[in-house]
Amino acid sequence: MHIERNVSLRDYNSFGLPAVARTLVRIHEEADVRRVVDHPELGIAPKFVLGGGSNIVLTRDVQPVVLKVEILGKRIAEEREDCWIVEAGAGESWHGLVEWTLDHGIPGLENLALIPGTVGASPVQNIGAYGVELKDRFDSLDLVDFTTGRRATLPRAACRFGYRDSIFKHELAGKSLITRVRFRLPRPWQSELGYLDLERKMHEAGISAPSPRQVFDWVCQIRRAKLPDPAVIGNAGSFFKNPVVTEEQCRDIIGRDPEIVHYPMPDGSVKLAAGWLIDACGWKGKSVGQAGVYEKQALVLVNRGGAIGAEVLTLARAIQESVYGRFGIRLEPEPVVL
Repeated sequence: MHIERNVSLRDYNSFGLPAVARTLVRIHEEADVRRVVDHPELGIAPKFVLGGGSNIVLTRDVQPVVLKVEILGKRIAEEREDCWIVEAGAGESWHGLVEWTLDHGIPGLENLALIPGTVGASPVQNIGAYGVELKDRFDSLDLVDFTTGRRATLPRAACRFGYRDSIFKHELAGKSLITRVRFRLPRPWQSELGYLDLERKMHEAGISAPSPRQVFDWVCQIRRAKLPDPAVIGNAGSFFKNPVVTEEQCRDIIGRDPEIVHYPMPDGSVKLAAGWLIDACGWKGKSVGQAGVYEKQALVLVNRGGAIGAEVLTLARAIQESVYGRFGIRLEPEPVVL
């Protein structure tokens, strides 16, 4: 185990925000976590788990021990009549895993293509896009407890998945490190094409029954057209969660703004498009210092060059106040703020 001191995190967060980790340990295998737990200094210190850094906003130097997850490996763990079980190390690229499964003839993750970050972060956030959430394809995961150093395996029910939420944001926050994740990909494959953007792609291509690879290509095209590449423009992807309201609240908003983008949910609630709400308040393209709202998608905040975390937070709070003032809805940020 190699302990690094005073490490710049600018290249380890997709927003490109300046911050320094006072202590950083790279986790290449499960045993590394146990070594940290048993270490006389690190074992008792607070810890922060860092994956791809695509869902954090750094506002200051990080005092807890940063555990940089770099556990690799992908494999088909089991092939059943009704599904494939695919396992991946927590440090693997999420998009890389999606591509790998398709290359091996295993569909099911194509709607989640091009979501930034690592495999280990995916259950924490319960990532989702275009009608599919991680919980729909999740089987189980392994983790190491920071107190005992023991490994545990959690099935789907134990993770308490919700909309961009899980037990890892609540009871288990800061208490463990996910090492491996397994996915249950159903067979036979069924496409998920309920979103307007995908319906448009089908119409444009004249294809009513696309293949998994076609869906993957469409999702990549849609995301690239709307979202900036973090390697070019620093960002953390979608900055706010899409708010969920009651049917009555939605009718009230539609009465005032008939064009609002909304999606009825199975439980009778309605999900509103946060990007539409922000755009309706006139924020697209505006900036606070070097932090701005992306010109092509109001849901994305970007680093225009040299932004600091405080500027991002100031911009985010101004957007929240604006949306609340007009619609009476409080937007909740997706990224973790440090």
